[in-house]
Amino acid sequence: MPHALVSFQNLLGQGKRLRYLCQDETRLGLKTETGRVITARGVKPIVSVQWPREAFWLYGVVEPLTGWHFCHEYPHLDGENFQKFLDALSQELGDDMALMQMDQASAHQALALSWPENLIPVFQPAHSPQLNPIERLWQFIKRQFKGESFSNLQELRQRIQHELAQMSSLVISSLTSYDFILEALFHQALFYASS
Repeated sequence: MPHALVSFQNLLGQGKRLRYLCQDETRLGLKTETGRVITARGVKPIVSVQWPREAFWLYGVVEPLTGWHFCHEYPHLDGENFQKFLDALSQELGDDMALMQMDQASAHQALALSWPENLIPVFQPAHSPQLNPIERLWQFIKRQFKGESFSNLQELRQRIQHELAQMSSLVISSLTSYDFILEALFHQALFYASS
């Protein structure tokens, strides 16, 4: 049996809860999110679009099985802010252990990172964002304000906080629970139960 599986089994044997999380970041800014606009046949749509470059990053995790999520805002995508996010997430998890799926961004692999003991990184293949369920959450949130223009970052922050607060765990779970992930987790649980 691979060393990692033995470690997980030992942790579970000590009564620790093992969770599966999916992590990613998204950039949110004042540049208008554009998309298709429906108008009457033959009528050219007129939509105001703004192009300011002011933005911030939303770091987040979702737990596809339960719909639980945890997000923090940071000014940049870098190793220092990722470390702050890891520390905050670790504290939020408490005694729980978590396998955390993420992409291979340089901020995630910075040599200076100090991984908390209750977080176990699992890197997905390079250039495969479609494998990370949290991408669907980011798309869903951005779709809620497509075509809107915000006068400042605080207005955008409030809108995002509102959208996240309105989302139930059932909605988040339905967006992020890929069948192949649920099936893999189910088979892994059966494996642990039988050994």
